[in-house]
Amino acid sequence: MNGGRVRSASHAGLWYSDNPKTLDAELSEWLNKAGTPFCPNKSARAIISPHAGYSYCGDTAAFAFKQVIPEAVNRIFVMGPSHVVCLSNCSLTSCTRYKTPLGNLHIDQKINEELTATGAFSTMNIHDEEAEHSIEMQMPYVAKIMENRSPDSFTIIPILVGSLTQSSQVMYGKIFAKYIADPRNLFVISSDFCHWGNRFHFTPYSSSDSRPIHEQIAEMDKQGMDAISSIDPAAFATYLKKTQNTICGRNPISVMLQAAEHFRQMNNHTAEFRFLKYSQSNKCRHLKDSSVSYAAGALYINPKP
Repeated sequence: MNGGRVRSASHAGLWYSDNPKTLDAELSEWLNKAGTPFCPNKSARAIISPHAGYSYCGDTAAFAFKQVIPEAVNRIFVMGPSHVVCLSNCSLTSCTRYKTPLGNLHIDQKINEELTATGAFSTMNIHDEEAEHSIEMQMPYVAKIMENRSPDSFTIIPILVGSLTQSSQVMYGKIFAKYIADPRNLFVISSDFCHWGNRFHFTPYSSSDSRPIHEQIAEMDKQGMDAISSIDPAAFATYLKKTQNTICGRNPISVMLQAAEHFRQMNNHTAEFRFLKYSQSNKCRHLKDSSVSYAAGALYINPKP
């Protein structure tokens, strides 16, 4: 496990602290403030967590990771959207470890080989991989919640998700259905929600609506969260088409929904998705303002009684 390429913590010191003690203290504080888990005796099968700088969204992300029972998890799939490179499929790492200020995380080579064998995955270019933040921003939280586990007792599978057609989303959903079926697996879906403002070329609002812009943004995001909570991939796709909301992780979210739906069709299980926290980087009131929205949620899968 000591050989091979290590992906550096390239955003440490920029998007989050590179000081282990400082970072650990911040994550501990946010996790404590997130309160008790929604299902104290059940670990989430998938979570949605934001990926901006921790000063903006670290407290919101804690609500997602608080829903994980570390002792119940052996493998962690981390699916993030590509901001750096144009990609029309999903891509895997060539690294053996991911570095974080809280310790290295080991890649699951066996699962990587299984996924590669499907012919549906490419391999990330290491320069693009280290430039991308969506996957990396989940890793300090992964290291933190798994801190009492031996580094050799669990693995991660980083997956960069490109702009997928609907048929590709269905295909990847079928591939990942068998993994989401395993209660020892956790899926971390990396996504921010609405990016609003001229710098994002997205400024929908109604001047006839008496509510401030940030409340209108929150309402649009809530409609998207409701669509995700329905665990109906078609409902989320319809919502995106209608609103054009700039949810950057829409493709990873869609793959997760497809996987959950395919698993539901093939097995005697029920699923529930619950959003636990919502926040915005700024409260927009004027057209010159801008903001990014963040949401934390968790998917639970239960056998039918």
